[in-house]
Amino acid sequence: GFGPAWNNSLFEDAAEFGFGYNMALRQRRDKLADKVAFALEGPLSDALRAALAGWLTGKDDAAASRQYGDQMKSLLDTNVPAQAAIAADADIFTKKSVWIFGGDGWAYDIGFGGLDHVIALGEDVNILVMDTEVYSNTGGQASKATPLGAIAKFAAAGKVTGKKDLAGMAMTYGYVYVASVAMGADKNQALKALIEAEAYPGPSLVIAYAPCINQGIRKGMGKSMEEAKLAVETGYWPLFRFNPRLKAEGKNPLAIDSKPATGDLGAFLSGEVRYAALEKMAPDMSRKYRAELAAAYTERFRHLQYMAAMPGSVA
Repeated sequence: GFGPAWNNSLFEDAAEFGFGYNMALRQRRDKLADKVAFALEGPLSDALRAALAGWLTGKDDAAASRQYGDQMKSLLDTNVPAQAAIAADADIFTKKSVWIFGGDGWAYDIGFGGLDHVIALGEDVNILVMDTEVYSNTGGQASKATPLGAIAKFAAAGKVTGKKDLAGMAMTYGYVYVASVAMGADKNQALKALIEAEAYPGPSLVIAYAPCINQGIRKGMGKSMEEAKLAVETGYWPLFRFNPRLKAEGKNPLAIDSKPATGDLGAFLSGEVRYAALEKMAPDMSRKYRAELAAAYTERFRHLQYMAAMPGSVA
């Protein structure tokens, strides 16, 4: 009774679809809260009164709602109409965790308007973006997540513009939890981000680096975790967490979890066909793009460090 349930629509509608699912759950649980409050006005045993009151206070906390919900299940008398009405909603006693999944083609590009609208509304939804930096599912077309100089469909001579900063845009709201993770580089940081995102009582956006067959990893997909590790070590993919709850404690909400680049960015890029093909086909253009990409990613990390060092809060 506590396992995952899956539902899906067209991929470009993921944010709106998941938001609607969350809205339906919230409406049901708000109505349940009304039923519990009504029952508390009548005669009850001390044990049931404590369970109902505890649930009402902790209904939006996963652990508390399950603890008191289990007590309610064992104490409710279905022969009493007010209590039977509560028991009928036993499937939503425990707070549900709603996660919206999608790739970068959806999140950065075709579904960005919906994603942006959903996180702007401030509701407690969690979004996980698996960023392959290309439209993997539909054949490898360039997306707004595709970096400068990478070859993809519709960018056969290397993409001429840089990668969209989705995380940076989300952080400007100030009330959205945002994290950048790469499991192959730091699985503990990735897990910590997911736990924090789930615990945050508002919109959360976790962007995960996702090595993909369309990137043409020359080591083979069996080395995808190693590739993610190299992406972080070379400064290609930074790790960080932006937790707005820290503002209330007078702390800076941004924490950088990766170190400044120590690896060879050029060697990393040459290890993937999407960059190596341009190096072979147009070496001068490849060198130009790589120099610009290295400068842009160095500046990106410097900017993150600047924001993380600011006293109090940022964004």
